[in-house]
Amino acid sequence: MSEPENEYLYNLLPAIYRICDADQGEPLRALLGVVEEEFLAIEQDIAGLYEDLFIETCDEWVIPYIGDLLNVHGVYPISARAGSLRSYVANTIAYRRRKGTAAVLEQVARDITGWPAHAVEFFQLLGTTQHLNHLRMDNVRTPDLRDTNSLQLLGGPFETAAHTAEIRSPRTARGKYNIPNIGIFLWRLQSYPVDHTTAREVLEGYTFDPTGKEIPLFNQPGTEETITHLAEEINVPAPLRRLPLYNELEARRTALISSKTPKSIYFGKHPVLSLSLIHESQTQPDVILPEEIQICDLTDWGSPLSSPGHIRAAVDPVLGKLVLSDSISPKPLEVLVSYSYGFSQDVGAGPYTRTDFTHQVLNGQVDWQVGVSKEKKAVGTEHIYSSLASAVEEWNKWNKQPEGTGIVGVIAIMDSRTYQDELTGDEYSIKIPDGSQLLIVAADWPVIEDPFVSQRRVGQFAATGLRPHLLGDIHINGTAGVDDPNPGELVLDGILIEGKISVVEGNLGGLQVAHCTLTPENDGIEVLSSGGPGKSNDALELTIRQTICGGIVLSETVPGLDLIDSIIGMDGSTAIDAKGTTVSIEQCTILGRSYMRKLEASNSIFKSDVEVEQRQAGCMRFCFVPYDSSTPRRFQCQPDLALSKQAVKEEVSSVEDLPENINNAVLDRMQPVFTSLIYGNPAYLQLSPACRVEIFTGAEDNSEMGVFSTLQQPQREKNLLAALEEYLRFGLEAGIFYVT
Repeated sequence: MSEPENEYLYNLLPAIYRICDADQGEPLRALLGVVEEEFLAIEQDIAGLYEDLFIETCDEWVIPYIGDLLNVHGVYPISARAGSLRSYVANTIAYRRRKGTAAVLEQVARDITGWPAHAVEFFQLLGTTQHLNHLRMDNVRTPDLRDTNSLQLLGGPFETAAHTAEIRSPRTARGKYNIPNIGIFLWRLQSYPVDHTTAREVLEGYTFDPTGKEIPLFNQPGTEETITHLAEEINVPAPLRRLPLYNELEARRTALISSKTPKSIYFGKHPVLSLSLIHESQTQPDVILPEEIQICDLTDWGSPLSSPGHIRAAVDPVLGKLVLSDSISPKPLEVLVSYSYGFSQDVGAGPYTRTDFTHQVLNGQVDWQVGVSKEKKAVGTEHIYSSLASAVEEWNKWNKQPEGTGIVGVIAIMDSRTYQDELTGDEYSIKIPDGSQLLIVAADWPVIEDPFVSQRRVGQFAATGLRPHLLGDIHINGTAGVDDPNPGELVLDGILIEGKISVVEGNLGGLQVAHCTLTPENDGIEVLSSGGPGKSNDALELTIRQTICGGIVLSETVPGLDLIDSIIGMDGSTAIDAKGTTVSIEQCTILGRSYMRKLEASNSIFKSDVEVEQRQAGCMRFCFVPYDSSTPRRFQCQPDLALSKQAVKEEVSSVEDLPENINNAVLDRMQPVFTSLIYGNPAYLQLSPACRVEIFTGAEDNSEMGVFSTLQQPQREKNLLAALEEYLRFGLEAGIFYVT
């Protein structure tokens, strides 16, 4: 008689009762199995009640109640994706013991907003006449022009130069240097670390970004160990500067020559950047040590680096470039880099955690599984290929067998390298038969912790810390029959794709593109249809989630398109061409022109004109859309609301009666303003502080419209202002300054 795990109640019975029960078909075992489910639920609930007594372990819904016991009031609730108030409530007593100090103001700002923060007492930066009994030698009226590092920090959160007094209020983010003024500097961009990714060869050098973009490298923030510690440059996710890295590496080389232990800040246990080379004749990467790296300005790079023998590479962290020394011969097959880049949120391909989504898609079922890696080798019965094309070819072969239809398959890309694979043509295009589902995901396999089993666990994935790069186009072919009620589905998750995705003529049931980036300049998604039987993709449901994508072109046979938390298109081009499709858009930023049959949209920004054919159905809620667009009915949208308020102010009966000059002035004023429209910029499509408050707080929950709505930045700012009122000393005034 087999005994499944967790049969606690049944195993408590005497053996004689279990033997008799087995003779009668185990009805008692089945009954106790049902009872045990309820028993475990009650036990789990009791354990949860105990954990809810403590702020460290309680559920999110309990946090406001514990905060109420501590008299923590005046904060707006924020979503789980935007952050948590757990640390703010947990540290309340510590705050109150140190109320009024700069360290507490800084920690309050960090805990309540979730953004790294730095507090500055501006009176310490005033140029004053000093008393001879209290000299501050570092506070001089005239900056030292030989101190290049201090000059670079002027106007920023870590400056040390003295200033004359200002009378403007810091609440306007303009006034700084005055006796009662406190500055709270915040870094809104996050730092995303990428390990052992392939550098892109460009001209005579390489870019850290695998797509060839010049991007600034970011610092991976170090942890502050005490609440009384004021943040330093190493503790915040700021773009790296050349000078501190240069000085540290120069000091490191000097220390090594004198046989001393070098002081490590940026190049310690977890260096901010690292390089290694892949040579044809070597089995292990050739690691370039930090002391073999020269930090310099590579704005006008040309020929390979000519340098002393101990310098093997030159790196520009501001532009994200590197050049190898001409002493490295032969030329390496591949240059691997580890670094961090900046972005606003978990959108697009990135090393953030996607495990929950992966398990939700698979729903516990995996029938076929292979890996793709240039670093890991197969263990036991595993199949790990060195190219994505080989894995797709194996999937296509498996589908030709009778047992290969109607299965759930997974191709796991297990590193962050570049794969130059054209998944096109009859041999390498991805074929999805009827009833089958294929997931291509950036994920590793957890290894079974068992000395007697030498393989990784099938169906278990750790989708985090990886961002593989696919250089090539993808063709997808649904091979289900004409009348097949269950055509197959393909899911792409966590991949940086420098190429175009094309669904060729066929019968594909579903395509999900989640947490991916299709470089917007040239790449996008296209669905083709020949109109013939089984070739029209008329059952296809296309879902794009947390993705950056170029233009989307769908044949008129495609019934549905869902866009969630995504960035679509390029400014001045066509973003969505889906004249026969019903489209649903939630919390997206659409840059180009859009054409569709029906539309349901919420909390989104449409920067260019929208044309909807069937306008009697559907709705647009809490969106920005150009006023002259042909859309279904609009509710709480801009600039419609602004024009309506202006009509009331001008005492005219309708918006159409507004004078042309006033109408144009409102339309010009009520436009979304972005920090950057250039893909690759860390602040890509982040709303600028110059953007109108009606757009910055125009979403349904009073957060900003567009793809970054879930960040709830207005709520975070209001929470911080409310908290500062409690912890500021009497007579002081604080202002919020966004560094990124």
